[in-house]
Amino acid sequence: MYDAIVFFDLDGTLFDDQKNVLPASIEAIKQMSKNNILSVISTGRNVFEVQYVLDETGLDTIVSANGSYVQYQGKKLHQEVIDEDVLNDFTEYANQQGDPVGYFNNRGFRLNKANDATTANFKLLRLDAQVDPDFYHHEPINFMNVFNEDKEKQYQERFKGVLSLVRNNPRALDTMKAGVSKRTGIQILLEAAHLGNVPTYAFGDQLNDLQMFDMVDTPIAMANGHKLAKEKAAYVTTSNMNNGIVNGLKHYNLIK
Repeated sequence: MYDAIVFFDLDGTLFDDQKNVLPASIEAIKQMSKNNILSVISTGRNVFEVQYVLDETGLDTIVSANGSYVQYQGKKLHQEVIDEDVLNDFTEYANQQGDPVGYFNNRGFRLNKANDATTANFKLLRLDAQVDPDFYHHEPINFMNVFNEDKEKQYQERFKGVLSLVRNNPRALDTMKAGVSKRTGIQILLEAAHLGNVPTYAFGDQLNDLQMFDMVDTPIAMANGHKLAKEKAAYVTTSNMNNGIVNGLKHYNLIK
């Protein structure tokens, strides 16, 4: 049994603005491991995107794709799969809007088409965005991005009860099966690994972290975070560029 569990969002939280983990944060995670505290990545990204983070931090537990794929101690614990009929319907609707779609699983991703928004997005994420409109016909898909700047309500209404859509950045909407979120992924992890009585903490900064904040005992927002994330947090630490992780952990005596 662990003494505590700490969930870390990546972009804008554990990552600095260059998508690196600060050395002080890596050292803090390793210190917590020695102190019987479990650190878990909880991100909108997929496992293949962040394997280098798991490697450099020594972590092997992750709630990825906003709860769509959960891994515990290096092994798959749970995976959502979006039905192909839903993928077809979603793709057709997005095409009508002129919006590119990215299809993801834990191993990789493809786009159905590219534009300036996809180019900018995946350059920032350091990912090679290849176009293959048939990818989802022969691969299990647990997560999508749809690229637009102002259509979240439109898509949410069109796919209500079927898909959950939340804006993760100005260019794209994270898209999961209805009801799936970081909260559900964390709940699955805690129940399946019998960790329900362990005190939980979470660091986050954006709208896709709000449901994660609802699931843990102590939500911690970054100073650079969204206003709503800071309002929901029990504590607002310093920014992702100013040792916000270390300072937040010290505030709750999780490290010295």
